[in-house]
Amino acid sequence: METRKVQVTGGSTYTVSIPKTWATENDVEAGTEIEFHPDGDSLFLTPRSEEERTRGTIDITDLSGQALTRAVTTMYVSGFDVIELEGTEITTEQRSTVREAVQGLVGLEVLEETRNRVVVQDLLDSSELSIHNAVTRMRLISLSMLEDAIAALSERDHDLARDVIGRDDDLDRLWLVVSRIFRATLRTPKAAEELGLPREECFDYHSSARQLERIGDHATKIAHLTLNIDEPLPDDVVEAVNELHGDAVEVIDTAMDALFADDSEEATRLANEARTGVRAIDERVRAIDELLRDLDPTRAQLLGLVVDSVLRSADYGGNVAETALQKAAPTP
Repeated sequence: METRKVQVTGGSTYTVSIPKTWATENDVEAGTEIEFHPDGDSLFLTPRSEEERTRGTIDITDLSGQALTRAVTTMYVSGFDVIELEGTEITTEQRSTVREAVQGLVGLEVLEETRNRVVVQDLLDSSELSIHNAVTRMRLISLSMLEDAIAALSERDHDLARDVIGRDDDLDRLWLVVSRIFRATLRTPKAAEELGLPREECFDYHSSARQLERIGDHATKIAHLTLNIDEPLPDDVVEAVNELHGDAVEVIDTAMDALFADDSEEATRLANEARTGVRAIDERVRAIDELLRDLDPTRAQLLGLVVDSVLRSADYGGNVAETALQKAAPTP
């Protein structure tokens, strides 16, 4: 760390010198324009770039299938606006994989294809994206998936179960958008400034979005389990699972209300209420375990997995409540 003394020139202008090592590494010289970004009691500076869109290149010669999909997704989440995929000769299978990956990412489009090159570009303006709106949408989708998964289980509705499984892709797309926005705020203060949110708050949204994505995964798991059920379930077990689901949703909803609350006292009250609800759910799960003991082992194991998924969903709501408490706490 280096320190500099602030000086006054012209009687009213404050000046401070820039460390030469940093200036050299970032191509800063006489005449270079510098951007300043206030962040609380800190002030960040960065060289102004003429390049409006960040470009990234990756060699996909030896990549295929999931590895290639993951490579495209990683470049997207990392914040590249233009992704250039290059190879000695890009195969038809690779092109198909790239197109499928692009379809699963919000804003991406394939702009150019040649024998050894595919160019993908993000057509959305990052400054117009709202991390708050994305997390709000994730809340609605994840809770509707969980509700419909339990309904499909209760009614043995396989079509509804398949619909729940299909909606998981929508939730994953939003999760990747939130991750992209969050990483942008870590990389440059300008991104947080355009969002109009402190970077700490962006972290809280990102952390909570991860919990919502996991809730969607468990809803999908319940839907898959439902596809293996052909015979009616005992009424007392169905009723108990529905009550457990109601308690879990109340925890998640209360925790999300706490996260979005503007008043710190209200946020703290709601978050503590959600945490208390998680402890109450543990008692209900033990009661359901007693009911499952009277069933045959195969069915008891299947329903036990369903109960575990609902319990874990409530736990994720408790994690959101913990984040809401931290968000509401006084800033050091």
